[in-house]
Amino acid sequence: MSNLKHVAVVGATGAVGVEMLRCLEERGFPVGQLTLLASARSAGKTMKFKGEDVTIKELTADSFAGVDIALFSAGGGISRDFAPHAVKAGAVVVDNSSYFRQDPTVPLVVPEINAADVKTHQGIIANPNCTTAISLMALYPLHQAFGVKRIIASSYQAVSGTGAQAIEELAKQSREWASENRAWDAAKLDSKPTVYPHQIAFNAIPHVDSFLESGYTKEEMKMENEGRKIMHHPDFRASVTCVRIPVFRAHSIAISAEFEKPVDLAKAREILSNAPGLDVIDDPSNKQYPLALDIAGRDNCAVGRLRIDCALDNGLSFWIVGDQLLKGAALNAVQIAECLV
Repeated sequence: MSNLKHVAVVGATGAVGVEMLRCLEERGFPVGQLTLLASARSAGKTMKFKGEDVTIKELTADSFAGVDIALFSAGGGISRDFAPHAVKAGAVVVDNSSYFRQDPTVPLVVPEINAADVKTHQGIIANPNCTTAISLMALYPLHQAFGVKRIIASSYQAVSGTGAQAIEELAKQSREWASENRAWDAAKLDSKPTVYPHQIAFNAIPHVDSFLESGYTKEEMKMENEGRKIMHHPDFRASVTCVRIPVFRAHSIAISAEFEKPVDLAKAREILSNAPGLDVIDDPSNKQYPLALDIAGRDNCAVGRLRIDCALDNGLSFWIVGDQLLKGAALNAVQIAECLV
């Protein structure tokens, strides 16, 4: 590849696509030519990149001529149908969907953890699930020191992980409640939800993605399946409950982890303080711990509430927060692209 790259962004108008453009610009990625691809209804519109208007084109099988790197964020069906065309045209695909993540020929990469796996690609590199990527930012450095066996975790996931319609649904329901001057104990609204199966405002819905026969959801199983692949740890086990909460941006995960070796709290804090892409905010006596409101829009994830787990052998409990549109999606994809150049 030459120094300057022809980069295509598939799904450029979506929430993650917008963040991909911002990351490319802010991180100084060597973009020589930029192609923005979306559905036919968006074709002809423009988006700003480095102060210039770039016209959006309709995504077709012939969209990738001359493209070096194609960043995909338009859903698994689009990745399935169009990523092979991009590879055939000579591009390397960084795919944000779940479609290729468990393909044994496709590396699944968090650059702070397994950047070397990028070298094994055969044209496609997968971006992990957002909760997996955020959780592993803290779990993997601890695994290197103590050897993680299993985790029990609960995620508290922002509505922007579902998309723009979910953001609007939460905003609309909140406005509806406020406009009717309802009492705190009368928060159930008359209007019917359209994005989620239940009202999301003032609620917590223990249902993210579709349910499996096991009773877990697909989202919940991603932590174990993707964690094993990223950490090269086939025996890693994870029992996860994923919950959608009325937060606009940034996912939070509570994790209790059991390790092979005894955990020293001071050493664990030191390890996390030195981990790339991770900030430690851990001063409970002064009410300092990671908050979704504070971490939204930040590249780094943040970890806090560190404590020796009282129910697990060699256990450590912690709370980690990350912007799922950034480290959970767009930023991680651009970091993978940086590994390519």
